Order: sequence, then structure tokens, then C-alpha cells
Amino acid sequence: MPARIILRNTEAPAENVPEVKLSWYELVWNISFVRKTLIILVLACIWEIYGRVLNNPLLFPTLTESLQSLAVNLADGTLLARAWTSLKVLMMGYAAGVLLAGAVTILAIGTRIGSDFLETMTAMFSPLPAIALLPLALIWFGLGNGSLVFVLIHSVLWPVALNTHAGFRAVSHTLRMVGRNSDLNGLAYVYKILIPAAFPSILSGLKIGWAFTWRTLIAAELVFGVSSGQGGLGWFIFENRNTLDIPAVFAGLLTVIIIGLIVENFIFRTIERRTIARWGMQS
Repeated sequence: MPARIILRNTEAPAENVPEVKLSWYELVWNISFVRKTLIILVLACIWEIYGRVLNNPLLFPTLTESLQSLAVNLADGTLLARAWTSLKVLMMGYAAGVLLAGAVTILAIGTRIGSDFLETMTAMFSPLPAIALLPLALIWFGLGNGSLVFVLIHSVLWPVALNTHAGFRAVSHTLRMVGRNSDLNGLAYVYKILIPAAFPSILSGLKIGWAFTWRTLIAAELVFGVSSGQGGLGWFIFENRNTLDIPAVFAGLLTVIIIGLIVENFIFRTIERRTIARWGMQS
């Protein structure tokens, strides 16, 4: 007598699954902003405790002393002026580097020699620290913003170009055929097919390029100093280090960090939320 196999549905119907209500703690903990704020508060407590235990403001001031110096320099406008000086140079270098990266990448996707040229140049210059080019930039462009803009372009050009090129190459053949069948060619094909499909890689390159550019600018200002009679945040840090005003040095570092957090969490996150997340390209 053949054996009978009885299949049982062990899964309860969806309507019979009891709804589990999350507690207020779990609801709050699921908010990313709350978790990140908690991490910052813990680090701030560690900083304050370590500074008080060390008890040497010349070596490592407490968080309270650094925040007091930050408030004083913000109130008299010093930090705001220095930050704006740095940001103006940053925007010039970043915008120029992104535009140049876009132009190089568009040329690279058209021909094999263009792609080989981009890959070769990226392999050669991407590992080269931008700050190492500063002495040459000072010789070529003199004591002015031109030298800073040059090293910033080097910082942003290669990561943006490399990520954009990788994103373009990863676009599916199906989407490419859709563009060709729609009679899209040249810049229209790039704008309507390649850029939307490769936007996650492009945005990743923009974020990496921003980080490289921001830290390169601060380092260059520490070495390069004043431009047109007024320095940026890097020069503010260097000046106060020379006068042994260490709380002001930490205030300058905090300003650099705060600006970085604002750009990352408000500008790039907003772009990501309104593009990649809305288009369903993010898991």
C-alpha cells in the first residue's frame, strides 16, 4: 500500500497573527537620530571626564572649556568669518572638481581609449595626497586662492570620476537598450538613462570627494596660512596653537566637525532621501 504524504500548513493565517505593540522605548530606539545623539553624548561625557582627570588645559582641555571658547569666538564673529572663508574656497574647488570629473567621465564612456585614459589617470593620481601638491601649487599659482583651489580639485576629481565611471559601467544592458530604442544619444542619453541608473554610485563619489576636499582644505590652510590677509579655519587652529590657546584650538576642531556633520546629515541625506530612497534604489 503506497504511503500517503500529508502536507500541513504550519503557518497561521495572516489575520490570526497577533499584533505586537512596541513600547515607547522601542519606538524611540528605532529612530536613527536618537541613537546617534546618544553616541555623541557618551563621547562628550568621556571627553569631559578625561579632561577633568588629566587636569591640564594646556595639553587636553575639558569639553566645557572648549565649548566656552567656541561660544566666545562665535559671539565675536571670529569663527564665523573663518568658517565662511574656508567654505568659499571649498565651494570653488569642489564645484570645479565635480564639473571636471563629469566631463572626463562622459568622454571616457564613449571610447575605449577614453576609458583606459581615465582608469590609468585615476590609478596614478588617486593615491597621491593632494597636500603633497601644495608646494608646486604655490610655485605655479602663487600666494592666493588659486593654489588652494588647485589642490581641492585634485582631491575631488578622482573619487568622483572613478565612482561615476563605475556606476555608468554597471548600468544594465536592458536600460541601455531602452535608451537606444528611444533614440537617445549624446548628452540626452547620459542625462536620462545613465545618470539616474548610476546615481547611487555618483552620490557615493560626491560624498567621498566632499570628505577628501574638506580635510585637504583644513590641512592646506594649516600649511599655507593666510590668503588675502585672512585665513580660514585651518589658519585659526594654527594661530591659536602658536599662542597656546588650546581650548580655542579644540573650538576650531569642533567647528570643522560640526560643519562636516551638517553637510553629511542634512545636505547629502536630503539628496539621498529625495532621489535614491524615493526611486526604490536603496534597500
